[in-house]
Amino acid sequence: MRSDPRILVVDDEPQIQRFLKPALEASGFEVVQALDGRSAVKAVATAAPDAVVLDLGLPDCDGKDVIRQVRAFSQVPIVVLSARDREVEKVTALDLGADDYVSKPFGISELLARLRTALRHAARQDGQSEVISVGDLVVDTRAHRVTRAGETLRLTPKEYDLLHILARHAGRVLTHRQLLTAVWGPAHENDTQYLRVLVGQLRQKLEADPARPTLIATEPGIGYRFDD
Repeated sequence: MRSDPRILVVDDEPQIQRFLKPALEASGFEVVQALDGRSAVKAVATAAPDAVVLDLGLPDCDGKDVIRQVRAFSQVPIVVLSARDREVEKVTALDLGADDYVSKPFGISELLARLRTALRHAARQDGQSEVISVGDLVVDTRAHRVTRAGETLRLTPKEYDLLHILARHAGRVLTHRQLLTAVWGPAHENDTQYLRVLVGQLRQKLEADPARPTLIATEPGIGYRFDD
């Protein structure tokens, strides 16, 4: 049984591979490499990585196709690493099932932080319980009860639903579409104003200073991230 988390790095740029392998190994990860989409999907199935770092610009396909294929059989955390900085690219990758997105050029500290968050989230999902704890916030999913620092918070049903999904995926950016579909259903996947209002209501109840939120962070043009 291996002790070091195994990371699959999918990128066709040799300099990125040469840089990431020693950097990840120095941080306690085992590294597996793939240079194209076909070998990446095969490696997910055969090498059983604990997380994937995936470039979108691959020689044989778009990285989003890799996400789509992998999600057909695996929930392994995927952190997209790409020079594409258009919001639509990020949103599409996340909607397809990527866990996070880091833009090139990037700092290794940021990538490592996102990887560790994705791994923590995967572990939390594997050991799902009826109580979700994030800092001093506790969400009791069975009792539909939320407390912060021991004090019960009064939430509306929709506020609770939104907080539940954010806390369940703490540390992971969730797109507007993912949140709208989860709280209001597919018919409202484009009603971003609903979400903006509900997030504002939650911040009033959760944040020490709602004008400077520290729990529910906005990812401009993409969605929201709950601080873990």
